[in-house]
Amino acid sequence: MNYLELTLIIGGGSFVAGLLGALTGLGGGVVIVPLLTLALGVDLRYAIGASLIAVIATSSGAAAAYVKEGYSNIRIGMFLEIATTLGALGGAFLAGVLSTQVIAVIFGLVLIYSAYLSSKPKEDHSNDIQPDPLAVRLRMNSSYPTSEGMKQYTVHNVGTGFGLMGLAGVLSGLLGIGSGAVKVLAMDHAMRLPFKVSTTTSNFMIGVTAAASAGVYLNRGYIDPGLAMPVMLGVLAGSLLGARVLMVAQVKALRIVFGIVILVMGIEMIYNGLSGRI
Repeated sequence: MNYLELTLIIGGGSFVAGLLGALTGLGGGVVIVPLLTLALGVDLRYAIGASLIAVIATSSGAAAAYVKEGYSNIRIGMFLEIATTLGALGGAFLAGVLSTQVIAVIFGLVLIYSAYLSSKPKEDHSNDIQPDPLAVRLRMNSSYPTSEGMKQYTVHNVGTGFGLMGLAGVLSGLLGIGSGAVKVLAMDHAMRLPFKVSTTTSNFMIGVTAAASAGVYLNRGYIDPGLAMPVMLGVLAGSLLGARVLMVAQVKALRIVFGIVILVMGIEMIYNGLSGRI
């Protein structure tokens, strides 16, 4: 296999990863890193570095549109970004300390939990609970556009969400993914944000989080331009198409299939990590 063929394969696989990531809300990193390491034999840390570059590109493109349309909550995003950025720097530091076998096992566990989340239906939360006093003080309560007009929502459990987002940042810096699994726990379940608000606000945040940890990876020489470029272009193209398809398609069955695929990948990552093959 020559360099051109390898680049095309990486670009094609990244396109599929970006498409599936956009349709499921988990991001392309959960597919890209296992694809590069398990199928193509790329060193785990270089795969994570390429994934971080792709996360920055896809977040930058989509975030501006979501902010303009009024879905993203900038106040929540900037507040939680403190936790995720500090966590990302810590995760990137751990990536240079932990062995690739340990990182692979952690990645596999995150994939298995992500598979569970991808099969669950997304629902908006009611506003029948009093908002968190800190959310009121920081003016986090807001509204977002729906087919019936603007809908108000309130924010809850800000402290719990902040702590969970710190963990999400650690996983992002350590594994090179958007860590959507933990962000769902933080923003959907703990803070009880509407699904569209939590998804778009998370997308607004992950680019900054990835940029913080990507700097550490770049300083350590784990970002290869020849690998990162086709990954970035493929994921970006796939996520743009996925965002369009998401508006018109019924993706319930796709979520289940995707969940099964990343469940298998998660088990394979754990097996390879424990057996020392990564």
